[in-house]
Amino acid sequence: MKRIALLLFIMLGMLAVRAEKLLSPDKQLELNAGINDKSEIIYTLSYKGKEVIKSSKLGLELKNTPSLLEGFTLKNAKTSSFDETWKPVWGEVSEIRNHYNELLLEFDQKATERTIKIRFRLFNDGLGFRYEFEKQKNLNYFRVANERTEFALTGDHKAFWIPGDYDTNEYYYTTTRLSEVDASKVDGTGIGTHGYFAKNAVQSPLMMKTTEGLYISIFEAALIDYSAMHLLIDQKNFVLTSALAPDATGTKAYMQTPHNTPWRTVMVSDKATDILASKMILNLNEPSKIENTDYIKPQKYIGIWWGMHVPNTMSWDYAHAPNIRLKDTDWNALTPLPQHGASNKNVLRYIDFAAEHGFSGVLVEGWNVGWEDWAGNWKEEVFDFVTPYPDFDIKVLNEYAHSKGVKLIMHHETSSSVTNYERRIDKAIELMKEHGYEAVKTGYVGWIIPRGETHDGQWMVNHYVRVAEKMAENRLMLNSHESVRPTGLHRTYPNWLACEAARGNEFNAWSAGNPPEHETILPFTRLLGGPMDYTPGIFEIKMSYYQEGNQNQVHTTLAKQLALYLTMYSPLQMAADLPESYERRMDAFQFIKDVAVDWDDSRYLEAEPGDYVTVARRAKNTANWFVGAITDENARTAIIPFNYLEEKTWYVATIYEDAANAHWKENPMAYKIRKVLVNSKSVLKQKLAAGGGVAISLKKADKKEMKGLKKI
Repeated sequence: MKRIALLLFIMLGMLAVRAEKLLSPDKQLELNAGINDKSEIIYTLSYKGKEVIKSSKLGLELKNTPSLLEGFTLKNAKTSSFDETWKPVWGEVSEIRNHYNELLLEFDQKATERTIKIRFRLFNDGLGFRYEFEKQKNLNYFRVANERTEFALTGDHKAFWIPGDYDTNEYYYTTTRLSEVDASKVDGTGIGTHGYFAKNAVQSPLMMKTTEGLYISIFEAALIDYSAMHLLIDQKNFVLTSALAPDATGTKAYMQTPHNTPWRTVMVSDKATDILASKMILNLNEPSKIENTDYIKPQKYIGIWWGMHVPNTMSWDYAHAPNIRLKDTDWNALTPLPQHGASNKNVLRYIDFAAEHGFSGVLVEGWNVGWEDWAGNWKEEVFDFVTPYPDFDIKVLNEYAHSKGVKLIMHHETSSSVTNYERRIDKAIELMKEHGYEAVKTGYVGWIIPRGETHDGQWMVNHYVRVAEKMAENRLMLNSHESVRPTGLHRTYPNWLACEAARGNEFNAWSAGNPPEHETILPFTRLLGGPMDYTPGIFEIKMSYYQEGNQNQVHTTLAKQLALYLTMYSPLQMAADLPESYERRMDAFQFIKDVAVDWDDSRYLEAEPGDYVTVARRAKNTANWFVGAITDENARTAIIPFNYLEEKTWYVATIYEDAANAHWKENPMAYKIRKVLVNSKSVLKQKLAAGGGVAISLKKADKKEMKGLKKI
């Protein structure tokens, strides 16, 4: 076998001195990996006989010790196959097939008497590989100066990118050729911690499309005890090189053997919908570490949150006091602001609304002392996470919520003072358990403390995992904001329901906002790693409603806001607008009440990054389907088939659509609701307004419901 592989590479042009070949289960993807004539580790990847990744080098540059870049011989090669079907605790589908062929290569670096292993897994939808270091005489502790993983591309691909930035992901996406990437030209207005580290640097996941119509995503999976991977672009040769987030000393990672890096991933398909449907990132993560998952409950919630973002409505802080010390402040002596959102009166109103309309959770931000000077001061003793403001009675409010079948959701904004949070988290959890909280939203706004660390560095990556583990130990669900972007760890920690880690809906309230294409790109980028708490459902779209002359708005139609509950998958979905906004449009609000958050089946029907996404999903343990379709700034007609429905059965399709005169900017809140009958042979040609969308609920029809309805 090895002689055959060797001869093959000789015939292909001496790509390697010694190499091994691996095929995906469907034989559409081919990997070749081994050693070149310079004793460097290399690999190539092709799809349907066409090159995707040209000969690319692998290795690590180390600090204060010879690097793991060259001088290698291929010692051993082992192939294997794996095929299983597993059931996620929650997700887009009820079952996931994990099917791959594996190649494990062991390399010797004779000059240093060290070995390194690289494990390759080839799925039908892409490649995953990682570095593995066994405990050995000359490799116990080491520091990574740079990881030199290369992805040598075949051309100047179209790319959907955000700047390489170790502290934030909250950028809108830019679409250019790789040669045109320039992070210095991207507007960071409204982002508190923005700062690119190189003009030619982008974040992963990086979505690309070739001129031949091939879709390629480069990302990582199972980010644990390592820094997040960004990418540097050689804009002449189109070689991408991994760029890890450094700590204050410039070190990218601290390693103690045995140790594995996260998986580096290359997802490939000639169908955009296959990228969205891929479960490769999840499959590269370890199974759940939580044995009893009965407390983990996907849910819809409302919150005292959007009112802090829109003008003249609510505040996080209790009083105007720009310079406070937690231990020295008599909160009862301060005069409360009339707009303090977390007041007893306001929280009771939200609890009642949630109970009336079937929402299980109410998030309350601004309940705890410290919000007066929380942001922008790089302050360590900023919150204690246990002391409520005088107008927030934590006992009474939780008891009232429980009596209504509602649970309050805890909020732990750290202001990125992470040392402070880690000191206080145990007492914070005790308070949660005392009052029956089941879930917490954490936040990391601002510059990290310990100072010199970044949101994407190894120390912070370890912190996020520690928090997830601690919450799991206490049977609590977690939703993290401003964290490193997820990499499929919700398989391992299914209590980690969602993250933000991208530019969310709140930017629309107080900045230039998110362009209409934003939500058509996120499923191809950020969402490949896991669910996002995007906070859809905004009905009062123009901020001039709250403040005369304010030009800010959500760059969407109302119907698109409904569709986001399908296209932006998450098991944790917020009805983000104010209750009074929904009370003015209860007919449209019905869809938010009806739509599920946990699914047995999902079908991506049509998609193009930056242009449109259409998806159909079947609610968990039901026959009910829901469909969502969105578009960018261009109006279009979505072609929606229903061939996934039960055969020979009519369904009532309730269609929440853009009105004929709807437009994301000119007339965003114009919508219509109509009902038709569809079956598995029906195809709906649905018009979407510019920046618009459509949301459809599908339920089996009885004879009485069918009367008078048009059949499609």
